[in-house]
Amino acid sequence: MSKSSEVVELLLEQPDAFKVIEAAQNKLREEQARRERFYDEITPDIKAEFINGEMIVHSPVRSRHAFVSDCAFRIVSLYTLRHQLGRSTHEKVMSRFTRNDYEPDIMFFRKEKADAIQPNQALFPVPDFVIEVLSSATEGRDRGVKYNDYASHGVEEYWMIDADADIIEQYHLENGEYKLIKKTDEGVVHSFVIEGLNIPVRAMFDHEIHVKFVQEILA
Repeated sequence: MSKSSEVVELLLEQPDAFKVIEAAQNKLREEQARRERFYDEITPDIKAEFINGEMIVHSPVRSRHAFVSDCAFRIVSLYTLRHQLGRSTHEKVMSRFTRNDYEPDIMFFRKEKADAIQPNQALFPVPDFVIEVLSSATEGRDRGVKYNDYASHGVEEYWMIDADADIIEQYHLENGEYKLIKKTDEGVVHSFVIEGLNIPVRAMFDHEIHVKFVQEILA
């Protein structure tokens, strides 16, 4: 039984379940009104997300965070472009989930989903693969609400990268929940979603190794 099904079962055991549901529906309607205002207020130069009824505005990232994020995106985007596997996005691209709107550091959409995205589309569908580079300000959400939301919406693969410790955590969706496949600062990480993509971990963190691996992708 999924977590959402368990919550429903527990709720229906309560004698005032109808009143609780009605109150929740009213709150969600108010939340969706705030969400529409959020769409009107955000601009291309602001990195913001709408999470559980609140607008979260992100501060500029540190140099190390930006370097690791750029390395990860360059590898994923060049590989998927080279093999025509789909579409990769970086930073200021918003993905619309049932309740929330996120701007993950990196998203990948398989070709079928990518081909359906229109040129003027501003809200993207749920991705197949997400990478988040952790920071002190975002780690709680990356490991909490985003982790749960990504899993419940079928994001098949999720990586969290610690740019300070040079560690990659790889999760794969199995039976509706994420399973930790690997947490490492060495070796190779094999993607489940991006066919044939086997990334040396150090290529995410070391400039010289990164350049060499990118050259291999393009060869």
